[in-house]
Amino acid sequence: MTPLHAMKKCMYIEEVDVRVKQSAVSLEPWYSYTHWFPMASSHVMKEPVPRMQPAMMMFSSKYWTRRGMSLDSAMFDQQQLRHTGGQMSRRPSFCPINEQPETEGGASEKTAVVFSLKNEVGCLVKALRIFQEKRVNLQHIESRRSKRANEMEIFADCSCSKKEFHELVQLLKDHVNVISFNTAAHVWSTEAEEDDVPWFPMKISDLDQCCHRVLMYGSELDADHPGFKDNVYRLRRKYFVEVAMNYKFGQPIPRIEYTPEEIKTWGVVFRELSKLYPTHACREHLKNLPLLIKHCGYREDNVPQLEDVSVFLRECSGFTVRPVAGYLSPRDFLAALAYRVFNCTQYVRHSTDPLYTPEPDTCHELLGHVPLLADPKFAQFSQEIGLASLGASDQDVQKLATCYFFTIEFGLCKQDNELRAYGAGLLSSIGELRHALSDQACVKTFDPKTTCDQECLITTFQDVYFVSESFEEAKEKMREFAKTIQRPFCVFYNPYTQSMDLLKDTRGIERVVQDLRSDLTTVCDALGKMNTYMGI
Repeated sequence: MTPLHAMKKCMYIEEVDVRVKQSAVSLEPWYSYTHWFPMASSHVMKEPVPRMQPAMMMFSSKYWTRRGMSLDSAMFDQQQLRHTGGQMSRRPSFCPINEQPETEGGASEKTAVVFSLKNEVGCLVKALRIFQEKRVNLQHIESRRSKRANEMEIFADCSCSKKEFHELVQLLKDHVNVISFNTAAHVWSTEAEEDDVPWFPMKISDLDQCCHRVLMYGSELDADHPGFKDNVYRLRRKYFVEVAMNYKFGQPIPRIEYTPEEIKTWGVVFRELSKLYPTHACREHLKNLPLLIKHCGYREDNVPQLEDVSVFLRECSGFTVRPVAGYLSPRDFLAALAYRVFNCTQYVRHSTDPLYTPEPDTCHELLGHVPLLADPKFAQFSQEIGLASLGASDQDVQKLATCYFFTIEFGLCKQDNELRAYGAGLLSSIGELRHALSDQACVKTFDPKTTCDQECLITTFQDVYFVSESFEEAKEKMREFAKTIQRPFCVFYNPYTQSMDLLKDTRGIERVVQDLRSDLTTVCDALGKMNTYMGI
């Protein structure tokens, strides 16, 4: 099919899609017989791809009604979601329709790309013109609803050389959001045996998808926000949104030229909090803050740059930061922690009230979170919560998010028989930092099983704070709690490829055991040398 023919066909598809929208049938979730997911590696299918019904038939409620089924039940009765290979099918997806399947030995020039578009008239036609301009022949095209509002995703199976495909993808990236591409069509597997598992990023570059899914942009201020009536401030916040939304994994974080007013506001917060840290902050925070002053420009007359902070964290604990435009869902925020990535805002709170902010700003991120993320044990604890969230149900993610709230945001620890704060929400709030360590605060022992049911308060001080003996203790408790989360697999973070390995069969476990055996061999060798040269 040529791009021109595809344009004509997609116009017909759009007409049918309008009729479907007018029907009472729910079109969620995806409608196809196979399940797409981000791939960290390729896995060859051992069985041929089952042929689908024609695309129009799939989206026809009348077709399934005649068979005594709803459109939703038809899709999921015929194909259950499943984890495949070393990867996992977590939601229904596209599958290329091959009327004449290729043999395994045949040299194929077929390639496929998945990209998203705004659900507006003419968007698909504009995208297909790119295929026409590059003279790339389309073999098959499908559309599906995106989980992001007002968007749709397009699967395009085309025939061209690798060079032509590379040029096509590069041009598409300038006009649409390219989600996935792969030169092998069989990566859309159709095996089925597991229950539905929510989508999660399988490699670190997939964070570009979930870290851009902002629930509320930083420029959308509530009426009671200090900067609501300040048009200059609102425009400034819009600028920070654009910077974050344009950021992609692998790029250097853009440097911000902060205004004198923003620097002054930062300076007030930095100066006042620095007075409380010696008597209120945990030792890990006190150890790392001077290093940040030395290496990242933390000082009263300078707002640190996220790029400098990210480089520093990578050397200390393997964590990095990336700019974010506003609030993320708990699932998307925690997913980034699984990759040791922390989403940071870059905007500064309004100058009229420098000691208060209704939402996390760069003062909160840089003074509250960053000093602790530089600590390896705290970094591991943060990642454990993120790993536990991958593929978990909405209910379990909410429980994990609550545990995160009462530890990493408002947690207390015991050091030298005294209570100290390690939660970023406390370490960036003068009033609540004093309150949490006073006799007026209610303090309980951290236990994820009970902490996960505690109400999180946003506009007032917390009713209760939870204390841990150490980060190691909190991490072990979270590990035990994570075992109660119902998932048909375990995840293992591969730091070399910065991707997730799914441990759901003996093959996946064997790969991890081999890596561990290699590490243990190194440890045993080191112990042997200590015994030889040091007489231990």
